[in-house]
Amino acid sequence: MDIEESIETIESGYEFLLAYAAQGRPPSDETDGPGPHARPTIDGMASAMHFLSEAFANSKEDFERLIADDCIKASAALSFMLKQEKIGSEVVDNLNASIHLRAVLTNLFLYSEALRPLATEEESGIVAYDAMKKNE
Repeated sequence: MDIEESIETIESGYEFLLAYAAQGRPPSDETDGPGPHARPTIDGMASAMHFLSEAFANSKEDFERLIADDCIKASAALSFMLKQEKIGSEVVDNLNASIHLRAVLTNLFLYSEALRPLATEEESGIVAYDAMKKNE
């Protein structure tokens, strides 16, 4: 796993967890009811955060060390979830609301965009607004 894969795992995992929470599923383990289940996604996110926390722990960049610290905090919540016998939508919804998980996501969105800015107008077809230009 590398940094980009870790970021993608965390971001896509959060999207999955948002959808999972919205489904109103009762608490279950991986053998109960229809899948997909939340546990593999949470486990993948925890692994990705562990990787990022180690990769950025001794960085010279303050922001990367901040990401490492936030990953450690959010990982504690993910690890707590993984210790539960059954995971349902309600507890996943509370996990999604965790300030620690949201801090990691916001940091990773910022980090990703700083390293790989959005597509140019030509690539995306979206015209950027320029406040300095007068309306024509």
